[in-house]
Amino acid sequence: MASVRRLTAILAADVAGYSRLMGADEEGTHERLRAHLRELIEPKIAEHHGCVVKTTGDGFLAEFPSVVDAVRGSVEVQRGMAERNRTTPQEERIEFRIGINLGDVIAEEHDIFGDGVNLAARLEALAQPGGICISRVVRDQVRDRLDYTFEDLGEQSVKNIARPVRVYALRPDPIADLSASGVRREAPRRRRGALAVMTASATAALVIAVIAWWVWPATRSSPMSPVANAPAATSIPQQAVAPRLSIVVLPFANLNNDPEQQYFADAVTEDLTTDMSRIDGSFVISRNTAFSYKDKPVNAKQIGRELGVRYVLEGSVRRSGNQVRVSVQLIDAATDAHLWAERFDGDTTDLFALQNDITGRIGTALSVELIGAEAARPTADPDALDYILRGRAALAKGPARDNYADAIRLFERALTLDPRSVGAQSQLANALISRVLEGMTDSATADIARAEGLIDQVLAVSPRNVLAHFAKGQMLRAQRRCDAALPEFETVLAFDRNSSAALVNICRCRILTGSLNEAAPSMEQAIRLSPHDPFIGTWYSSIGLVHLLQSHTDEALVWLEKARSAMPGHWQPHAFLASAYALKSDTEVAGGELAEARRLCGDDRFSSIARLKTVTDFGVPKVRDLFETTYLAGLRKAGIPEQ
Repeated sequence: MASVRRLTAILAADVAGYSRLMGADEEGTHERLRAHLRELIEPKIAEHHGCVVKTTGDGFLAEFPSVVDAVRGSVEVQRGMAERNRTTPQEERIEFRIGINLGDVIAEEHDIFGDGVNLAARLEALAQPGGICISRVVRDQVRDRLDYTFEDLGEQSVKNIARPVRVYALRPDPIADLSASGVRREAPRRRRGALAVMTASATAALVIAVIAWWVWPATRSSPMSPVANAPAATSIPQQAVAPRLSIVVLPFANLNNDPEQQYFADAVTEDLTTDMSRIDGSFVISRNTAFSYKDKPVNAKQIGRELGVRYVLEGSVRRSGNQVRVSVQLIDAATDAHLWAERFDGDTTDLFALQNDITGRIGTALSVELIGAEAARPTADPDALDYILRGRAALAKGPARDNYADAIRLFERALTLDPRSVGAQSQLANALISRVLEGMTDSATADIARAEGLIDQVLAVSPRNVLAHFAKGQMLRAQRRCDAALPEFETVLAFDRNSSAALVNICRCRILTGSLNEAAPSMEQAIRLSPHDPFIGTWYSSIGLVHLLQSHTDEALVWLEKARSAMPGHWQPHAFLASAYALKSDTEVAGGELAEARRLCGDDRFSSIARLKTVTDFGVPKVRDLFETTYLAGLRKAGIPEQ
């Protein structure tokens, strides 16, 4: 049988304490394990339309055309094992740990391979004896269809898997109390309503099952199993909702029809697939599966059904001389509506740099678009993830007291529904610290303390959580420890080279640690990555501050005027402009800007220079001296008293 690729539900299981059991009674353990496989496990897997792919001495590997069947089958196996162990002495009990994942695999006659299988094995290792661990994508598929309550273990770093994995666990004790079918008695929750631009509902599980069933071998042999002769499944599982933030990046078209240029179009596709996978909570179809659609007509609805995704990204590359234009569009897979489209131009002098630049800019813009689309999707019964997405959308509106308050309220609601949600904890910490740094809270001390506790909780269970490292960097900035904050932001960049937020705050830390000449380039890179960012005004303001501190007042005014235009309701550019205009001896304009800064800031920081110094971090001594001779000197001329 030639190897083929398919999307399948993978179940990996091993015996807890196998070496101990074999050391105590090698023959007895082997015979009991064979009996469990023959009498319980193989029949239960066949009953749920699955197939034992192979046994591994201390365990087995199985696959199913449906994640629902895989979870049901694993629960019944564990319930059956608990019953069979009831009269067995504790030291002789055989207890399985089970991990379940949904992934793209390479299938051969007696084995399956790939990252999806590796992840299932890692999940198995995290399960308790008699328990089950599943990946996020499995949980998203079964959450509204099975009456099993999985505990969120947060993101876990596991061996040979590049990114942290979100893990959900069903512990042994609750399994014993579950019904055999696990089907909810009430109808599954469904999303209703539509927004003209951002509404989608795909049919992932149905199509996944159809594809898997279609390519399923008529027979499959197993050295220990009669399952090879079991009849193929005759029923197709009921359809399920596609995972949220699910997307496929289709191979970009090469419009030049020049085979030598195809590599660039393919490279852009691959890099975008990687960048999309870095979006927190995303489900991205693998590069190999996406490339199966290469050079085929695009039907977004059909692709959405086949792959079980809500969004399709397609694009093209056209080269003319030394210029390249990359066009992209985001499509709602359910309605075929175009949600977003953009063109990106660049010079081909350095193709590798161009590739990084264009994919970074597209990835940054898409992240904002996808979060907005998901947050706008109506639901009658929102869960924790719904509230997290809504909170992120509230933050994306830009720096304002009301926006921070709305986001914090939504993240708090998510934590109420799921107190162990790493996503909610890290998002809440980031929102609390952000409003402190923007001077938009009346409870800065309490906000910092709450955020610090949340960050510690997240990093304790998920030490590679990118947002937690970012929030920690922000917290250290709020504590006036920029030297310690820089490594946190650099850690974020190591995970995501296109993190505009990390680049922005590296700039700010460099300003306060005295590296002014190195500060502006990282901010300019952030602006290039996200030129329409809702926080762009604060970025312009930071570059203006660099010029102000270097006594380049005319250059500072250019950037600060841009900052004021981008966010007229923020106090910061008005304060910097008040200083800059006063230094240019335009005291009338300076006075007007100062009055506006006082009106907008919401506190009394501009009542005196002494008061301003208590609430503002002016950095290391040499930078404080620069602030004294530029920014503070200008504010004195604008009319702020010393005391």
